[in-house]
Amino acid sequence: MATSYKLSPSEKTGGIISPSDLAPYPEHMGPALVVKHLIDLVGSLAGLILTAPLFPLIALAIRLDSPGPIFFRPRIIGYRGGEFLAYKFRSMRADAFEKLLQDRHLLSQYKKNLKIVDDPRVTHVGRFLRRTSLDELPQLINVLKGEMSLVGPRMLAELELEKFGDNRPKILSVRPGMAGLWVASGRQTLSFERRLELELQYVDEWSLWLDIKCFFKTILIAIRMVGAH
Repeated sequence: MATSYKLSPSEKTGGIISPSDLAPYPEHMGPALVVKHLIDLVGSLAGLILTAPLFPLIALAIRLDSPGPIFFRPRIIGYRGGEFLAYKFRSMRADAFEKLLQDRHLLSQYKKNLKIVDDPRVTHVGRFLRRTSLDELPQLINVLKGEMSLVGPRMLAELELEKFGDNRPKILSVRPGMAGLWVASGRQTLSFERRLELELQYVDEWSLWLDIKCFFKTILIAIRMVGAH
């Protein structure tokens, strides 16, 4: 049912960022953080219940559109360098990663901008799922498990994390989110440099009010299908 990558015990503890690297960026503390975690728990559970009827319909569409698993489970570098497998509806052909490594042009474009315009690996159904952000609904499971938050910096795989350079510890000092300041500001229409600015701004200026604004702006962006490739 899913394309996934198993983690070894050492990988699960995270080896990309050591705890000492996070020293300049202390965790957000206090009652507001507790409220954020409660909102994540209740919100993800409610979201899964409300969107549950869509899951079999999307799964059927994916299965009829192209051969391969229903879910794609990328390995993500998360909070404080810990690693986890994310849940996403598959929007690309099953051999997308191999095709990326084989095609120098695609790989160069991805490494430069962390995005590929008019990516030929995206399926017909996948294109619709991406434009509507329906491919990300399964990430509610990651939020419920405490691996992600409803709002936070965009989740990053190891190859993507490398682009953040010295800012990696700061980005990883909070949990990645489904919604966020970058997504709410236009997502793929923005340059990587602007994305980095927004992700760092979120960490520096985090508050419950910022989360609320980002969450509802992200919903509007998804409804309007803005900035998704």
